[in-house]
Amino acid sequence: MPYTPSGGIGTNGSDPIYKVASDFDYQSLALALYHEWIELDLFHWGLATFSDEEFEAYGITGEDRHLLQHMADQEIGHASVVANMLGPSAPKQCTYNYPVSNVREYIDFNQKLTRWAEAGVYGFLPHLNSGPAANMLLQSITVEARQQLIFRQFGGQFPMPEWHTPGIPQSWAWTLLAPYISSCPHNQTRLVWQNFPALHILNQPNPARIDGSAVWGETTGGYANTLSTEGIPEDELCVNATDDELSDCPAAISQNRSIPLSYPGREVFLRWDAPGQLVGPNNSYVTTTSAAEPRFAAWLSQLNVTYTPLLGVSLEHRTAYTIQPNVSTWKNDPAVNGTMFLALTDVDLYVTPYNVSMINPHVAALAVYQAG
Repeated sequence: MPYTPSGGIGTNGSDPIYKVASDFDYQSLALALYHEWIELDLFHWGLATFSDEEFEAYGITGEDRHLLQHMADQEIGHASVVANMLGPSAPKQCTYNYPVSNVREYIDFNQKLTRWAEAGVYGFLPHLNSGPAANMLLQSITVEARQQLIFRQFGGQFPMPEWHTPGIPQSWAWTLLAPYISSCPHNQTRLVWQNFPALHILNQPNPARIDGSAVWGETTGGYANTLSTEGIPEDELCVNATDDELSDCPAAISQNRSIPLSYPGREVFLRWDAPGQLVGPNNSYVTTTSAAEPRFAAWLSQLNVTYTPLLGVSLEHRTAYTIQPNVSTWKNDPAVNGTMFLALTDVDLYVTPYNVSMINPHVAALAVYQAG
């Protein structure tokens, strides 16, 4: 071809074949399809479950709800593309359970689920044997990234505080997703990916509060650590804040809140489950770990995995705490920011974005951390 340098993959003029080329491809795309199916259901479920008045109390207007419906329609296309590349044995849509009881919790669960679904694809996309399949999936996941941004805006959070979106291993994405799948059709495709024990962040930052870092036990539990608004006084909810410049958080294109959700030096208190828990469709998967005693908290965000030591470890109660690190990927770009991932490990293994899955044998528990 003219004006084309030598090298590259798939540039010799041969016809691309848009289907999986290995078992790795199949299991990775099947995982992606599980995410597309739950998003299709979840977006519709919220519109059917909550009234217009409930949405509008959080600043989500009729136009915004039309956008939510449009995002649900997008998932039809995403699921169709991935299913076609997988063939007749592609996973079918399942039934689900959602850890939310109101609009604010619903929006938070959406922005966390779309983040780990997005990050899960980024983790395996460069490793697929089928370049054409990767190209198709890339065109879907870039839209999902925009959906995650929209849900942050719906929740009154700054849309994209991080400079780089991390990729996570497939087993991390499946670990975070599986507990929210109740049952699947008979003969559903079974995934090979590992399910890690849950990590509970006892003082998980709560974006629904004016001061989101001054919290304890304000989640609906589980791997997502979705925020809970239960018991929070009305005057402490940021949606009711009267200071429009500093602390309010209705849905908006951008919100610049002066009180950070988290910060370097913050003590983060943790409790983790023992392995052997039944999770996923029909409780047919079992959580496992090959890690020894947890010794480190692994903060996966931006381009790095940063480790901090676990302190006050009680193996009897499976509790510990750690200190949020003060590290930057770039100057003025805190590495710990946005909707990110926190794991407990037994070693501080050096990994980079391309080989981050090498950390899996050392992971004892896993969670989403709401750093910003």
